[in-house]
Amino acid sequence: MKRKNILVVYSNAYYPLRSTLREHLFCFKKYSNDNCFYFNADTGKLADYLVRIPFDLIIFPTAFISSRWKGRASFEQELLPNVEAIKKINCIKILLPQDEWIFTNLLCEFIQNFRIDLVFSTAAESEWHKIYAGVDFKKVKFERVLTGYLDEQVLQRIGKIVAQTPVQTLDIGYRAARIRPWLGSHGYLKTAIAGVFIRYGDLHKLRYDISLKYEDTLFGDNWFEFLARSRYTIGVEGGAGIIDPEGKIMEQGMAYEEKHPEASFEEFEKNCFPGMDNNLHLVALSPRHLEACATRTCQILIEGDYNGILKRNLHYIPLKKDFSNMEEVIAAMGDEEKRKAITERAFEDIIASKKYTYQTFVSQTLQKAFEIPVSTTSSYPAFSAFVKLRLNRIIDRYHVMKITDQHPVIVALQRMFVFFGFRTWKKLLQK
Repeated sequence: MKRKNILVVYSNAYYPLRSTLREHLFCFKKYSNDNCFYFNADTGKLADYLVRIPFDLIIFPTAFISSRWKGRASFEQELLPNVEAIKKINCIKILLPQDEWIFTNLLCEFIQNFRIDLVFSTAAESEWHKIYAGVDFKKVKFERVLTGYLDEQVLQRIGKIVAQTPVQTLDIGYRAARIRPWLGSHGYLKTAIAGVFIRYGDLHKLRYDISLKYEDTLFGDNWFEFLARSRYTIGVEGGAGIIDPEGKIMEQGMAYEEKHPEASFEEFEKNCFPGMDNNLHLVALSPRHLEACATRTCQILIEGDYNGILKRNLHYIPLKKDFSNMEEVIAAMGDEEKRKAITERAFEDIIASKKYTYQTFVSQTLQKAFEIPVSTTSSYPAFSAFVKLRLNRIIDRYHVMKITDQHPVIVALQRMFVFFGFRTWKKLLQK
């Protein structure tokens, strides 16, 4: 089967990338059998010569569209001009957005202006028409995906960490950022659950390590080791309960918080988004839930859907949103047989099944994308364009310098290409 040409367009001004972002961004290169090219829109404009390459698919991942967090002006004036040339390329285009509660107007406009064919949303189907009110659903297809998956190599590392951690020294382990009130009451549960378990942990003399402080954040293998040492971890579905089309609610919330840092959630609601809480039901399973399954850490979770993947009393111990069954949950924590049964079932159903790995995600995403009919009209590619795009990625990756058409390294590479011949360089660069 002929290999496809795939262009992944992202935005990143900082190196090195966090492991979760790196795994999500480069999974297409790692797990597809196609020619994957990467372009960092922060390095400058995508040159016009690239329209000569017959791309079969262009992917705008989370690492691109999340730049809208900087605001409309920055997104439209600083980032979009760098990818303007993509509008001329006639091929399948897909979008992988997250945080679909904020700057939704920008999402809709981008989908229309860049003629996106397929959106892989983390929101439930019931919320699509709320979030994407400005999109023509007759022209744009939608599919639901998770916010993140597990990498096969990461799972191997987790397995070694668990094997080297035979004793679980903590009863409860939890880390989370302090959620801002303008995500709504649902998002605020991530903060509230920490305080509740600290109080009950002290009352019942539990060994816990619970923190919402940024300086206590754990990354990479340190996070997996922390989970492996914890008999239980707590949590809630990711997401938000308020839709913020232009980021105005967030802006008002930040201003209010600056003046009233100790304000309660109810005060925030009254002054920043009265009557708007829960006008959106954006909830989703997060990679943290998958990671807990991999480390065989039993989860105590606020009752929810969890994408239909985690089921109450089978894969986690359910906790009511108002915390009214806390004593019942604490009692259940003393049942070691039940804990082991839940963790083993979660491991077998979620991890051993390999349904939620990046390899599976890439396979299913590309299958859905290439089901869309499209007639490619781009002209035959100048091979130097392929060379330039490869070189762009290499230099961008090591953050050495920005690419320009006249850069001496590009000129030298093109001369080497002419000297050694087309076929030799083509084989080398496509490996």
